[in-house]
Amino acid sequence: MKKCIDDIDVYYTVKSAVRNAIKVKSSDFIASVIPVSNIEQANNELSKIRTEFYDASHNCFAYKIGAKGDMYRYSDDGEPSGSAGKPIYFAIGKFNYTDILVIVTRFFGGTKLGVGGLVRAYGDAAESAIQLCTKEAIYLTDTFEISCEYTDVSTIKRLIADVSIESSETYSENVIFKAKIFKSSSDSFIDYIFSSTNGRITPVKINEQD
Repeated sequence: MKKCIDDIDVYYTVKSAVRNAIKVKSSDFIASVIPVSNIEQANNELSKIRTEFYDASHNCFAYKIGAKGDMYRYSDDGEPSGSAGKPIYFAIGKFNYTDILVIVTRFFGGTKLGVGGLVRAYGDAAESAIQLCTKEAIYLTDTFEISCEYTDVSTIKRLIADVSIESSETYSENVIFKAKIFKSSSDSFIDYIFSSTNGRITPVKINEQD
């Protein structure tokens, strides 16, 4: 068994918040991109933007949350159905990001854009801000605890070094190792340690990312 990373062990988000504005036929579109880790945080950040731009014509948004991006929502906020929220959501998808909230604030400039024009404007505004963001990789891992006798320390150290991406040890009556393993390798890691020590030592998972 060797340490490795599969596509399922990583997802991508934005490192920090970014804002960018574009003008389309006298209307200002201000796109705010914010990293979020749960729906409550997304709603809180949305409330802040609505307070900041309380006098805006619309605050349309989309978010994707979770390693698989399976928690999502988008809103037209009073614009014609499908003309704002979906284009923002599709813009997020172009960059394969999750744990992200994108809000596009519109200040109406007096010229109607039509549904097609709105789709392009909201999508372009969102994309213009997202492409300014710094990409951040989030790795999916499990942490294991391995308790052993002092006579097994060198063996466990070697086995953990082969596969872990991070490890530590604590010495007392026994030696307690903690090892961080890519999530897709968790089951095989347990088998690896168990079989390599002839069944004397079994790693215990002590925390698991969602």
